[in-house]
Amino acid sequence: MNTPILVGLRVGGKVRPASDGTWAERLNPISGEIVTRSAAATLADADAAADAAEAAFNVWSEMGPSARRGILNKAADLLQAKADRVAEIVTAETGATLGWGQFNVMLAANMLREAAALTTHVVGEVIPSDKPGVLAMAIRRPAGVVLGIAPWNAPVILGVRALATPLACGNTVILKASEVCPATHSLIVETLEESGGPAGFVNLVTNDAAAAPRIVERLIEHRAVRRVNFTGSTKVGRRIGELCGLHLKPALLELGGKAPLVVLEDANVDDAVNAAVFGAYANQGQICMSTERIIVDRKIADIFVEKLASRARSLSAGDPRSGQSILGSLVSTDAAERVRYLTGDAAAHGATIVVAPEINGSISTAAVVDRVIPKMKLYGEESFGPIAAVIRVDGDDEAVRIANDTEYGLSASVFSQNVNRALDVAMRVNSGMCHINGATVADEAQMPFGGTKASGFGRFGGKAAIAEFTDLRWITIATKPQHYPF
Repeated sequence: MNTPILVGLRVGGKVRPASDGTWAERLNPISGEIVTRSAAATLADADAAADAAEAAFNVWSEMGPSARRGILNKAADLLQAKADRVAEIVTAETGATLGWGQFNVMLAANMLREAAALTTHVVGEVIPSDKPGVLAMAIRRPAGVVLGIAPWNAPVILGVRALATPLACGNTVILKASEVCPATHSLIVETLEESGGPAGFVNLVTNDAAAAPRIVERLIEHRAVRRVNFTGSTKVGRRIGELCGLHLKPALLELGGKAPLVVLEDANVDDAVNAAVFGAYANQGQICMSTERIIVDRKIADIFVEKLASRARSLSAGDPRSGQSILGSLVSTDAAERVRYLTGDAAAHGATIVVAPEINGSISTAAVVDRVIPKMKLYGEESFGPIAAVIRVDGDDEAVRIANDTEYGLSASVFSQNVNRALDVAMRVNSGMCHINGATVADEAQMPFGGTKASGFGRFGGKAAIAEFTDLRWITIATKPQHYPF
């Protein structure tokens, strides 16, 4: 991929440059070559995207559910047909492995099909009224224009997720692409446009990184935008939540995580190690659900760490374009240097670096850090890198206390051969999702996905997401003359 990909704004069914003709560049994190040149939207371009979505709303929202279902299912088929091309672009823009890109396409297509199935589940109910001769109903209606803001780390999955259920519910959408992967996000909107919806039912805004705060604020404040969903860091999510609150627009926020994997003393150690390796190192640890803390009962900690270290050493890391390595590149050299910084800080405060990371530019091998304690930055800060941090505890109660000793609350897992015991611990862990004898990294299109505390609020996925993107209205019909006090 030597020639940069040109990515235009997609507004009202047309592809065009920014109104002032400026472009932003995305560099490959390994080679430093320009991968993408994308239109750097102005505030006027942001307005135009929202206006186009507003203009398309009546047409899209009044389409029958079967018509919307057909378009979403077609988009799923078209996306899968582009899997190889999409994976190649994901690798070039983000440094992820080709396998990660292929997995993204598979799950994203499932999300489109799940959304298609939801079109006939946007339902209400008849509610008994105390007033004689009155039929009372609660019905769900599309909210209007939905702004979706997606990140780079699972770019196809999270880009599609930002749009699919809102579209199924009858909303029109704007995707504010990540500056890291504008070509990947453009392919999503292109694919939906090719599926046959009306012009403007999906729109794409790309921008220069420096302009992102202004573009996002302009889109949120636009009169037509009625819902906002954001996946990304807690820091940015707080700001988006503030803006949505200021303009009284509901926001669905899926933010950072510090997922604990709790290994009780009766756990199957091999199963727990397998889950920890996958959870800590998949996509180089750059997943919101990544296993950030491995909380292990002291009675089995030595054997657990020994097996974990052996597995970590076996994971190859290298240029993902070769297709030969398990771990690819991190998103930037800064991200790799943060791995070095966090492991160094932990060592300086007494941790044991069982497997030290080897860092070459933006590529880092897997690391294992044992005996992590609260005064280390690795204990509380999201690493977003391939680091497995082990915390040793005495008993279930301490394990729960440590699991909850974080501002985050997205995903968690608990390992025990006693399911009742594991369920007791799982019920006491404060997280939006918890998996017993499974990895912290898990996602299915039909499941309610979201967090608590600083990991955000609201739920993507399945029927739970319908409430996020619709307005619930109370409608009454008087079936006979009504009596009033005056």
